[in-house]
Amino acid sequence: MKRYKIALIQMDSGEDRALNFEKIEQFFIKAHDEGVTLIALPEVMNRMTGDRSIDTSEPLDGPTITFMKKCAVKYNLWIHCGSIREVRPEGLPYNTTVLLSPKGDIETIYRKLHLYDVDIPGKVTALESSRNSPGDEVVSVQTEIGYLGMTICYDLRFPELFRLLTLKGAEIIFVPANFAFATGEAHWEALLRARAIENSCYIIASAQVGQKSHFKAYGHSLVIDPWGSVIAEIEEGEAMKIVDIDLDKVKEIRENLPSLKNRRDDVYDIIIK
Repeated sequence: MKRYKIALIQMDSGEDRALNFEKIEQFFIKAHDEGVTLIALPEVMNRMTGDRSIDTSEPLDGPTITFMKKCAVKYNLWIHCGSIREVRPEGLPYNTTVLLSPKGDIETIYRKLHLYDVDIPGKVTALESSRNSPGDEVVSVQTEIGYLGMTICYDLRFPELFRLLTLKGAEIIFVPANFAFATGEAHWEALLRARAIENSCYIIASAQVGQKSHFKAYGHSLVIDPWGSVIAEIEEGEAMKIVDIDLDKVKEIRENLPSLKNRRDDVYDIIIK
C-alpha cells in the first residue's frame, strides 16, 4: 500500500488510565469512520502522574496493549501505540513503543534508546535514567503499509539514529513525544523538519499537550513530508488530524535529491561502526 490516510493524535493524558482509554477509543471510532489506515498516539499515552510513588509500568500483556489489540481488530487499524512504561523483571522500566497490525498482532517493539538526563545547577534537573532503563536496539520493520522506523521523544536530538533507520529502509519514522514547552517552542519543528529533510522520509510526531506535574507539554503534533514540508499540525488541545501520505513521494525525492546516495561513508564510516 503506497497511499493511505494517517491519523495524528494529540493528548493531554492524565493519571486515570480508564479515562485515557475512553478518549483514545473515541479517536479510533472517528478514524475508522474516515477510512484511516494508520493511527499514531503520543508518548506515555496511557497514564501520566506526578506522584513518583505510583508505579505506572505494566507488562506488554497488561491492560494497555491488550486494550489496543482489541481496538486494532475492532476498528481495522494499524496502531502505533505511542509509548508506555514497560515493567521489567529486574531494574527500572523501559519506555516502550508497540506497533500493532489490524489483526491485533504485535509487529514490532522498540525501547527508547536515549534518556533525557540534564542537570544544570540552579536551573533544571531532569534525570530520566532515575525512572527508566534505556533500550539497546535500533528498530525498524517492513510492513504492507511501508518500512517503518521507531524513535521516542528525546531520540529526536540524535540524527545518527534516524540515519541508521533510513539506511535500514525506513520510509516513515515515528517520534511520539512529551516535549517541554521551552525546548519545544525553540527546537521541536526545526528538528523534525531536519530529520525529514536529511533522510527524505515522512516524520510522524504525535505529542502530549497541557500542564503536567513538572512542566507544560508543548503539543504541536506534526506530520512532515520527505521534502520537509509540514502537511499536518495540531497546535493546541486534544485533537486528531487526518492526512494523506504517499510513499511514492519518498522514492521520487530520494531519486531527485540523491543525498543518501552521495554519502561518503568511506570517509566517515566510523560513525556507524
